Amino acid sequence: MHAVIATSLPEQPHDVTMIKNRTGGEILLDALRTHGTDRVFSVPGESCLPFLEALRTDPTIDLVICRHEAGAAHMAEADGKMTGRPGLCLVSRGPGAMQAAVGIHMAQQNSTPQIVIVGQVPREFRGREAFQEMNYTSVFADMTKWVTEITDARQIPEIVSRAFHVATNGRPGPVVLSIPEDVFEEVWEVEDLPRFYMSEPGPTPEALSAVRRFLEKAQRPLMVVGGTGWTKQACADIVAFAEANDLPIVAAFRAQDIVDNRHPNVVGSLGFAINPALKARFNACDLLLVVGDRLGEPSTQAYSLIRAPVPKQTLVHVYPGAEELGRVYRATLPIHSGVAAYAAAARQMPAIPSPRWAAWRATAREDFVRYQAPLNRNSDIDLSCIVAQVRDALTDDAIITNGAGNYAGWVGRFFQFRDRGTQLAPQGGSMGYGFPAAIAAKLRHPERTVVAFAGDGCFLMAASEFATAMQRQVAVVVIVVNNRMYGAIRAHQERAYPGRPVGTDLHNPDFADFARSFGGFGAIVEKTRDFPVVFERAMAAKCPAIIELRVDPEELSPGITVASLRAAKAATG
Repeated sequence: MHAVIATSLPEQPHDVTMIKNRTGGEILLDALRTHGTDRVFSVPGESCLPFLEALRTDPTIDLVICRHEAGAAHMAEADGKMTGRPGLCLVSRGPGAMQAAVGIHMAQQNSTPQIVIVGQVPREFRGREAFQEMNYTSVFADMTKWVTEITDARQIPEIVSRAFHVATNGRPGPVVLSIPEDVFEEVWEVEDLPRFYMSEPGPTPEALSAVRRFLEKAQRPLMVVGGTGWTKQACADIVAFAEANDLPIVAAFRAQDIVDNRHPNVVGSLGFAINPALKARFNACDLLLVVGDRLGEPSTQAYSLIRAPVPKQTLVHVYPGAEELGRVYRATLPIHSGVAAYAAAARQMPAIPSPRWAAWRATAREDFVRYQAPLNRNSDIDLSCIVAQVRDALTDDAIITNGAGNYAGWVGRFFQFRDRGTQLAPQGGSMGYGFPAAIAAKLRHPERTVVAFAGDGCFLMAASEFATAMQRQVAVVVIVVNNRMYGAIRAHQERAYPGRPVGTDLHNPDFADFARSFGGFGAIVEKTRDFPVVFERAMAAKCPAIIELRVDPEELSPGITVASLRAAKAATG
């Protein structure tokens, strides 16, 4: 058995509210408002006109109209990640739903609460392959926690309540609700339900005692932190636990903002380009305490950093979703617990007196500090220095976003994340994620600086949302790393087929002119020394801004060039 810890208080007692003569659209709006929704990201469609009409007259819910459903779904995912409540996305049927699928998949891979509402053809047309008809319960079954179709407007309060509970409890994730056009139009007297109730499992005393015993026997422990559910208090609790026991802390893939990277206990992060010194420490460690991360492919170096299914190290795996415990790894001690509940309990554990691993932690920290130092390469654009310049120019609460591509390796390695809620990045590696996420972040936190890093290919997958940024006047700064190619794929090609690239060269616009054409700020940087002044101007512009970095396509990632990959292949035959 495990303890269940309430994270929000239910309304007691609940007075049933009966409201007559509401359309399905109005019933849905009232249900969303009841559950705390204050923003909906959408590309509107004709299937849900009564809901749009209800939104028109409701000043409490902000309707953000986007230029592409992928952008809308990514914004909703980022919003859910920041608030801990489901991010809301409204799209039309058929093509609209399919274009939103990439953002739904990211919500699944990121373990982010999200609810996507899809308009459906009228009920009388179902099964005829009517215009844009699809069976969403089949299409989205493998990338959501739950998908269903509402066939009666009277079901809306009950199903929406369930959707919020499913999306947030256990391992968070996406829910898709399909609603036929005529259900939005129905008029019924319906009972409203109270606000959803989040609960969190917690560790048992027996599990905590076992953790203490494992620590007492350990010689070379590592603690990995990741996943969702981290509050400011939970972060403080896990840091206090690490400090008391002098534990080295490793951030899971794209979870670098859980603990201030400047903290002496932080020794690195996991991902595709792991520090070789940290990789060696995983091979040598004898106790892995994993809190909140599900240990997916990127965090585990394709399941090689930690051997699957039975690790050679003692593995304690703390995770809020019972279905993930034992799914890939046979942990020595699986603990079904949310991160906040576990961190609070761990903080109260008696500390290990005079830990044997003080030198182990200190040396690992030194390795990490060296790894984060800018490379100072003799090139026109040194991305390691530029990322460090961005880091030094920003306050601790600035939000950094990125999509997918080799450029993200420089961000992950050389930026120091210093506060919880400052990193928005796709664990599922979706190109086109970073810029929409930045828009959502600036809408949610207009008082904070938001900077998006994007590759040229990555940015152009979401470039239409620059119109959304201008329409909403969100002053995000986008740093476009332009190497005129799909760099990540080029790197794979050079490893496998050196000197024979295909399909990866790109023809790009002048990104500065692109920004200016909308009325935004645009500038081009071709020398590292010029960047700080341009970056300062972009932030002072108080409007959407693009800084294009024209980089050498020879440099694929930190320390890896086209020439080095070709030489390595030649040396191995």
